[in-house]
Amino acid sequence: MKLPKALSNTSLVVGAAITVTIILLAIFAPAVATHGVEQMDMRNRFAGPSIQHLLGTDNFGRDLWSRLVWGARVSLTIAIIAVTCSAILGTIVGLVAGYFGGWVDLVLMRITDIFLGVPAIVLALAIVAILGPGVVNVALALIVVAWTEYARVVRATTLVLREQNYVQAARALGARPSRILFKEILPNAFGPIIVLASLGLGTAIIAESALSFLGFGLPPPTPTWGWTLAYGTKFIRDEPWLSIISGATIMVTVLGFNLLGDGLRDVLDPRQLSRGGKS
Repeated sequence: MKLPKALSNTSLVVGAAITVTIILLAIFAPAVATHGVEQMDMRNRFAGPSIQHLLGTDNFGRDLWSRLVWGARVSLTIAIIAVTCSAILGTIVGLVAGYFGGWVDLVLMRITDIFLGVPAIVLALAIVAILGPGVVNVALALIVVAWTEYARVVRATTLVLREQNYVQAARALGARPSRILFKEILPNAFGPIIVLASLGLGTAIIAESALSFLGFGLPPPTPTWGWTLAYGTKFIRDEPWLSIISGATIMVTVLGFNLLGDGLRDVLDPRQLSRGGKS
């Protein structure tokens, strides 16, 4: 992958710009936030955007900009944990199922089908309802509903890669299955995993926001995006900017990750690389 080729991909550049901006805001939330996340200014309840409050205030006079910045840290933390663990679990299942085949593949894929057969949001709601709210429990719920995508994609990739000459040569030389899986097959399957993970971050943010919106996410006063959006709907007729700004924040962030994923898919596509090499 040549750098000029990556920079010429509009989706990749725009998506990277959005995601990097959001991530930096989350990392430097203490410095970027203009007010304390729970600091109230009752004399300026429902104040519109101003120099003092960049995005206005909520019904308690809390600065919306500061709450959204801190909410970015919470939402991204949960999304990154969920996507990382989902990718690891799904990749291992996909590698084992695709390489060994037979009854191993049959059992693992039927287990995967069981999880795929339950609507994701219903399964996530059930898990959080049983375990209770919290960062770990919400992340665990998202892991349970997301690992199946990685298992399916990695299995399909492994089925192709295990027939390649370099894998056959490693097997003929007596290499152990673990070495073949993690030294020969996995490095060549990173492309689809990276693309799926970048797209999965946006999906995880939507899922976490949906759980918080429905009251199953992190409890208040934790400044999550979903909770801010849900609370804003109570005043949407008179003070619509609370919901509009919160919803727009989620939308732009998810759009950034989706654009990044689309760009990575185009750049990492072997067919694109081969055409670029011939030109």
